[in-house]
This record gives sequence, C-alpha cells and structure tokens, in this order.
Amino acid sequence: MTDPALGALPFAAGARAISVEEALMSRRSVRAFRPDPVPRGTVAEILGLASRAPSGTNIQPWKVRVLAGAERDRLAKALVDEYLAKGEDAFKYAYNYYPVKWREPYLARRRKVGWDLYGLLGLTRDDKAGMARQHARNFMFFGAPVALIFTIDADMEQGSWLDYGMFLENVMLAARGKGLDTCPQAAIAAAHRVVREVLAIPESEQIVCGMSLGYADPEAVENALVTVREPVGNFAQFKGFE
Repeated sequence: MTDPALGALPFAAGARAISVEEALMSRRSVRAFRPDPVPRGTVAEILGLASRAPSGTNIQPWKVRVLAGAERDRLAKALVDEYLAKGEDAFKYAYNYYPVKWREPYLARRRKVGWDLYGLLGLTRDDKAGMARQHARNFMFFGAPVALIFTIDADMEQGSWLDYGMFLENVMLAARGKGLDTCPQAAIAAAHRVVREVLAIPESEQIVCGMSLGYADPEAVENALVTVREPVGNFAQFKGFE
C-alpha cells in the first residue's frame, strides 16, 4: 500500500529492505559505474524520500536537475572539453567549498584519501597526467547513467545550506536502499559556469554540487577505497551521563 503523503513505497515487491545502519555503513563515493540505466521512476522515488529531510520552517530550499541519456552526455562533453582545453584553470568555485587556508588535522585527512585513491589506481606522485585523467572522470560522472545537479536560490542564507546537506545525505541513503550507489561531486560546483550555460540555469540560482547515480562497477579497483573515520571519542564530548 502507498501512503499518498509519502509517495511510492521505496522497495519493489520481493526486494530486501536494508536497515538504516546498513545504508549508512555501505554508502561510499563510487567512482566507477556500470552503464545499466536507472528508471526515471526510481530516481523520482529517491528524491521523494529525500525530500522528507528537515528544513527550517519547512522552506525546502533544494532544486534538482536530473539528467540521463543524451542530456547527461551533452553536459559531460561540454565539461570534459572545457577541462581538456584549460586544465585546472577551467573551473573556479563560486563559493568557498574548502578552507581558504588548510591546516591540520584536515590537511592530513585530505591528503590520505587522495593518495589512497591514487594508490589503488597505480598513480604515483609524479604522474600528473594520470591524476588529470582521473580528475576528468568527475566531468564524465564516472560513467554513471544519471547525473544530478543541485541548486539553491542564491538569496538563501547559511541555515538553508545546512538544510540542503541533510537533503543530499537523504538522496544517497535512499539510493542505497534501492541497491544504487552515488558519488557527491564538489567538482561540478567548480564547473558552475559551464553547467549554468548548458542547462540554462538562471543567475538567481547557485549551483551547490553534482552527484553521480547508478550501479557500482564491482570490478573497478577504485571502488575498493574505504575511507577512514575518526573514533567518536575524538569528536564528541559526553556530559551528564551516569
């Protein structure tokens, strides 16, 4: 039975529903996808589930462009062409996604995930061309059949961006519930000029990020990457407990 207030049920008949804990623990940034198509209805259900995310006074500040087929390919080609023509200078963030000045422990964490990925791919520190090729895969959406572009009205404040993060996490967890994987991509926000031009996104909207969506390629070595998380005791303080 479907609750009209919630939309379609998240699992097809006979499918195994996974727990929230399993979805959380199995979510990761996948960087190689199978080409198998994802039905429009499935993506719509994922977004419907994600829209249950909380937002201050329920303003729901998220907007999403969902691209597949020729539309996905058109954007990917424009992004790759720009990157190949201009390299790292092609794209600049419209907002400060990362710290303006890196410091520890954040710098060490960033370096570790980067070198762990490159190590799996057999890329050494002096292989700049190989690193550039891997970075270019961001703009191909890592071969995923669906690309999501997330925007927010430019006049929204910091609280709405915090709300947006909860929506994005819901998208990724809902995808896991359906056996799909994702890769949230800040690199797409850096390419905002090209994305805006190809998709005719008005200046009144800020591009938040992109996301690849599809079925993970189990044979791709880069999908073996497991990122390290800090123990709870390193970032949480407990007070008042017996």
